[in-house]
Amino acid sequence: MAASASPTVRRRRLAAELRSLRGTRTGGAVAKALGWSPAKVSRYELGQSSFPIEEIEKLLDFYQVTQPRRAQLLDLAKDANQRGWWEDYADALTPDYMEFLGLEAEATIASEWHLGIIPGLLQTEEYARQIHLDFQSAIPTPPRIIERRIQVRLQRQQLLTSREPPLDLRAVLDEAVILRKVGSSDLMDRQLRHLVTVAQLPNVDLRILPLASGGVRLTDSFGVLSFGAPAAGGGASVLQDVVWVESVKSQIYVGGETETYNFGLVFNGLQNAALPPADSAQFILKTAERMWQSIPKDGPQ
Repeated sequence: MAASASPTVRRRRLAAELRSLRGTRTGGAVAKALGWSPAKVSRYELGQSSFPIEEIEKLLDFYQVTQPRRAQLLDLAKDANQRGWWEDYADALTPDYMEFLGLEAEATIASEWHLGIIPGLLQTEEYARQIHLDFQSAIPTPPRIIERRIQVRLQRQQLLTSREPPLDLRAVLDEAVILRKVGSSDLMDRQLRHLVTVAQLPNVDLRILPLASGGVRLTDSFGVLSFGAPAAGGGASVLQDVVWVESVKSQIYVGGETETYNFGLVFNGLQNAALPPADSAQFILKTAERMWQSIPKDGPQ
């Protein structure tokens, strides 16, 4: 997986640039000057549609944008109109989840707190499959869709090993996550050992927050995606951090500088209260030995 140029992120960056170019003018005034509807201007500024190059050129003409910035913004529009790999799985994914995948694809840092299950970036294939099968009792899903969602999860994991540069993952797991049985004892043993293996990557910081530790943990699972400066070419704005909060059917996105800042503070507090990475790895291994190796072999699942 080469360095990412996520169309989702490009779309958001271009939308931010167009909002900035409008300045103090109203969307209605711009629309009237161009013979457009105000809704069309709004869609472009919110990144809610594709960006026909000829339409973006009209906007840049109206805003009197000159070179080299004009060329940079047109290149950004072309990138924003490309397809991400996740769009090949649109039949199996919700629009919210596809938006999340597009953001994650170009994030430089993912800071995640989990208290329910192992995070998707760290799941084994069999753990991921069992999670989807268990979910069947709540929301029945065709087997083909389940398999395609598992494929998506496995492809996401390439962000940690095959992208250049790789995603910097900082994850804090509540101890309950590694105590909660998913599938068989053997499956859990292999999953926990996989956690320790992946945690050895230089771009992964994995910590466990023991149940016996102090601190406040009255929050849902959430993550903060952070973005670095745009790739070569300059001119495009840095994308603001994005927060997702886990829910039953989709991710809930939180915007605004104050909200994202507060989530970042909460994550920092959880990370500081958790065991250091080396101690967390030993804690995971001891949990695997205590919980999942001492139990007799499970019967048929």
